[in-house]
Amino acid sequence: MKKILFVILTVFLFAPVFGQEVVLNYLDTLHLAGKAIDAGDLPAAEKILDVLPEPDNAALGIEREYLRAQIAQKQGDYDSAIKIYRKLLDEYPDLVKVRYELALCYMNKQQWYRADYHLRLAMAGSDIPDGVKRNMMYYRYIVRQNKNWNVWFNFGAAPDNNINQVAGGEECVTNAFGTFCRQLPEPISAVGYNLMLGGDYEFKLGEHWRWKNDANLYTNIYKQHDYDDVYFGVSSGPRYVWNNGDIWAAAIASRRLYGWDGYNWSYGGKMDFNYDLSRRWATGLNLSFTNNIYDEYGDYMNGQTYSANQRISYSFDASKYLILRGGIARENTKSDIYKNWRYTAALGFGAELPWGFHIYLEPSVSWTNYDGARWTVKDNHFVQITEHDFLQRYTVSLSNNKFDIWGFVPTVTFGYTKRESNIKNRGYDKMSIEFTMRQRF
Repeated sequence: MKKILFVILTVFLFAPVFGQEVVLNYLDTLHLAGKAIDAGDLPAAEKILDVLPEPDNAALGIEREYLRAQIAQKQGDYDSAIKIYRKLLDEYPDLVKVRYELALCYMNKQQWYRADYHLRLAMAGSDIPDGVKRNMMYYRYIVRQNKNWNVWFNFGAAPDNNINQVAGGEECVTNAFGTFCRQLPEPISAVGYNLMLGGDYEFKLGEHWRWKNDANLYTNIYKQHDYDDVYFGVSSGPRYVWNNGDIWAAAIASRRLYGWDGYNWSYGGKMDFNYDLSRRWATGLNLSFTNNIYDEYGDYMNGQTYSANQRISYSFDASKYLILRGGIARENTKSDIYKNWRYTAALGFGAELPWGFHIYLEPSVSWTNYDGARWTVKDNHFVQITEHDFLQRYTVSLSNNKFDIWGFVPTVTFGYTKRESNIKNRGYDKMSIEFTMRQRF
């Protein structure tokens, strides 16, 4: 130990003389601290790092802070280690080994969902030794086995220029008595206050079997309470976990209120399947069936919904990922007017950026084709038309981890939605800005 400290003192005493040599000596000193950590001599490593001045070289500064985090991690001070790792990733999001060690810290704190997020990104890094790759795959299995509970809580405000989703304008009908016009409802602008609260818990039945339960509540409240939306859902059923995937079959039920009046009840079942295809590729499939009972207009809208949704994700590296989603749904109702097929597709791109920023962009489209024709106005006459809609939605979400408040970060989401329809008054467009506080991962 004395010899190491003597070397360090000598290096920095003659720093002005050696010039470029100082960088090499600084690096050699960091290597000595690393060897002390590997040997389990944490006090010696701490003393070495305390002697070192602030480096001008960013790479050396990263390595020094990484070693400080390693000391805290090996001492069991995971909170301090997490704080250092997060700070490094906020500035340099592509650091694979830092993201990997952060995932291990979260595993030790049994924060399995956070560990899963960072482990997935770290696995996509390049130049990872084969032994570390095997460890990562094993840890993914450990995380999958132990993700037995999670709680989520988001809240915020969302200005919206068309909460009633209408086109506005005028509608006229011509008959034998003349032309009669009426003013259609105009778009209403308002600020919605939203809350999303939920959680899940799994009872472990064995090495592979679980019984998973979840519940979630979503509300969007406006000053014009006629448009308030409240949704509550629950699920429960067995889940099977293996090395590269899991499958969950559950009974589901939900209740929706609109304008604080009863809107509908739904109950049925679903199956969620997830599988890791490789270190970078993963896929998921959701199949569901629900029986829908409406509080009003049940003679027309009661029926069943069948849906299948596929999700494929790809991680480019330790900070950037792509998500492709597609789905198909069939809604059967008592009236052919409301029966429809719906097809959806979306492509999302997310990135952890320098200075603590995270961005996610997603354009999505959907087509809805109805079975039966409805009476509507076209060219000033009542005619029967079978409705076909095309909806486009574009969203951009931006957050910054440096504004962490009790584990939540402020997030702003810009959204634009446009629906085109062969029935004129069924088309609309709207813009919204949503401000939320979301859990940090």
